[in-house]
Amino acid sequence: MSRRMEYRIDADFDGKPVKVFLRRALHMSARTVNVLKNDPLGLLLNGEHVRTVDPMRVGDLLTLNLPDEENTIEPGDYSCLDIVYEDDDLLVINKPANLAVHPTHNHQGDTLANAVAGYLTAKGKNAVFRAVGRLDKQTSGLVLIALNRHMASRLQDHYDKTYFAIAEGVLSGSGTIDTPIYRPDPGKTLRAAGPEGDPAVTHWTAVKTDGRHTLLRVTLETGRTHQIRVHFSSIGHPLAGDEMYGGLTACISRAALHCGEVRFTHPVSGIPMRIKVPVPDDFFLSEV
Repeated sequence: MSRRMEYRIDADFDGKPVKVFLRRALHMSARTVNVLKNDPLGLLLNGEHVRTVDPMRVGDLLTLNLPDEENTIEPGDYSCLDIVYEDDDLLVINKPANLAVHPTHNHQGDTLANAVAGYLTAKGKNAVFRAVGRLDKQTSGLVLIALNRHMASRLQDHYDKTYFAIAEGVLSGSGTIDTPIYRPDPGKTLRAAGPEGDPAVTHWTAVKTDGRHTLLRVTLETGRTHQIRVHFSSIGHPLAGDEMYGGLTACISRAALHCGEVRFTHPVSGIPMRIKVPVPDDFFLSEV
């Protein structure tokens, strides 16, 4: 079933063509506008087919019918899904550690994408899996999933996340790591910090310490692969459990990194959203 959205036209768009409303009011991508334009039922004005060049008047009802998209991901077991928020456009899932987000040659059928496909199929929905920002396999926490192309386009780069990490050693106060990140070997996922890389900026605040490790609250200005893990390793404080970047596994068996909060404005309702989850049980340092 397609996603139906309705908008009442106000004075700001009186006499303006439909495409102006789609682009300026809804910030719709050119690709999505073309999808709607080429579907006979994609755009309706007061219940009748309308072209993107046709003008609108105050009080008109503009209806958008975003068509279903073919899901090419194999549906999987969704019993493990911890769904924190759900509506017609979005899913927010609290991902467990050691679950890959997308299928790869090493993970076929056992990823978050497969689980979401299974869940949506069971509900009679058909949607392409679009994670807005992704988490590493080892990282736990919130994953924001758009259920149609318009939501994905609107949310891309328009959300903020707060992470919690446990770094080895003692840090106090707060700070910023502003060091580029690059990929030394194109055939490997390993990243490194160095001047030849792409810009990467990480902000951190120390929450508590046990004298050997420090719990950190972390936010990002950029979203490079492994950014938090690489940055703290580069200053001599690798994340606990992160063997790839020099961390020890005595206290935790995976990189101690968790996405605990996501903030965004809902693209349809315009309501500011703030979704939080606690750190998982394997975090041996927590705010509590």
